[in-house]
Parts: sequence; structure tokens; C-alpha cells
Amino acid sequence: MINKRKETIKPIFIINSKAGRFCIYLLMAIGILMVFAPLLIVLNVSLKTNEEYMMTGVMSLPEHITDISNYVRAFVEGNFITGFMNTAILVVISVPITILIASLVAYTLSRFNFRLRTLVYLAFLIPTFIPGMTVTIATFQVIKALGVYNTLMAGILLYIGTDIMQIYIFLQFINNVPVSLDESAMLDGAGRFKIYTDIILPQLKPAIATTIILKLLGIYNDFFTPYMYMPKVRTVATSLYAFSGDKLAEWPLMSAAIVLVAIPTIIIYIFLQRHIISGVTDGAVK
Repeated sequence: MINKRKETIKPIFIINSKAGRFCIYLLMAIGILMVFAPLLIVLNVSLKTNEEYMMTGVMSLPEHITDISNYVRAFVEGNFITGFMNTAILVVISVPITILIASLVAYTLSRFNFRLRTLVYLAFLIPTFIPGMTVTIATFQVIKALGVYNTLMAGILLYIGTDIMQIYIFLQFINNVPVSLDESAMLDGAGRFKIYTDIILPQLKPAIATTIILKLLGIYNDFFTPYMYMPKVRTVATSLYAFSGDKLAEWPLMSAAIVLVAIPTIIIYIFLQRHIISGVTDGAVK
């Protein structure tokens, strides 16, 4: 008993000691520096002229720290207005449909006992183990056959696909809603769809918020889908790619474009990160 007590007390003693706290804070500081250092370097370079960058390098501060000419030029040359508009269209259409499909699938798997229930679940699970590149040719042929290649509809059709992560998040919340609520609603004459809309959906608000954020960021940061299936449609990611050709030597201009693309993502994460974390974990710990 004495040995077990020492084993449980020792880690607490180390954490509460000055040396232990110093090590923890030092590791946290190193982690924060590793995360923010690349972004700060890119921000620093974006405020320099190309000549100044070639002469001074990346670490020295810019002469005119308020000069935003690179940002104005990057915004215009990258056609970011069109990129942001097209990306917004993809998000506004794809995200609600994804949430509807994922929540309905999770509701069906949680509340209905049918013979092919396991098969349906595996149908969503198995594709996660197949590398996406192996089905690219087949997906491309389908998109071409549907006549939506090089249109926003190609991206919408691909983005509304529901993956197992979204279903899993919704399943964790639905499984924690008592079945007795469904039974009480049925006694009052409510049908299955009425139960879904009036009882299940209100309980899924944290999961819906998490799915919206993750799907939004996924579409916003996705480069492969627009480049592969709609190369003539400008999105945020392909707008950034426009600076990778003959403008590759102009690192200040490229850095300004990177910052323009990164700012919305950073803002979204700062204000909504607690929803991302809680939505993923709450269903598992309730």
C-alpha cells in the first residue's frame, strides 16, 4: 500500500514543484513558438519589397512596416474576390446537405434495427481505408459523364459526400438521447420524421456546430478537388496557386497571398475552437 501511495503522489509532486512547472511552461513556450514562427516569418516577408527581401533575408524587420502594397497587388492579381465568392457558394450549398445526410444516417443507424444495418455502417467505414488517389480516375470519369466538369456543381457533388467522422459525431449524441423520448412522442402520435426534427435535431446543436466548422475549413483549404475537377473555376486555394508560376521568385508577393488566405481560417478557429473540441469529445464522455 505504501509503494502504491508513493507512485500516485510522486507525479503530483513533480508537477506542483517549481522545477516541474518551469519544464511545463518551457515546453508550452517551445510549442507555441514552433506553431507561430512560420506564420510570423511569412507576415514579416509580406511587408517587404522584393529588392529588400533579396538584400536582407527573412529575419530582418521591413523598412516600411505599414506598407500593404503587396497585399493589394496579391488580392487583385490573384482574383481573390472570385475565389472567395465561389468558395462561399460551395460552403453554403454543400455544408447543409452534408449535415442533413449525416444526421439522418446516424439517426437511422441509432434508432432502427434492420437486417442490413451493419452493412450500411461498413459502406461508410470501408472507403476511409482506401487511398483517395486510387479512385481518382473513376471519380473523374463519373464527373465527366454527368456533364458537370469545370463547374461548381462538380465540387458540390463531391463535397456533399458524408464521411464516417461526421456520422460518428452525430451517433455519439443521438445514442445519449433516451429512447423513452421517442416512445413518448410516438404515444402522442408523432411519426419518425417528426421525432427527428423536434427531438433529435435540437439535441445535435453541438455536433452540428462542429460538423459545420470542420466541413467549412475542409472545403476552404481544399486544393485537389477544385484543381482536378473544376480547374477553370477559381477558389481560394486555386487563387493562391496562381502565384506559384512565374511569380515564384517574388516571395513577398507570395507571402502576402498566403496571409490573405490564412486570415479567415485563423479567425474562424480562434472564435470557434471550443465548439470544435467540445463537439468531438462531448458525445464520447457524456
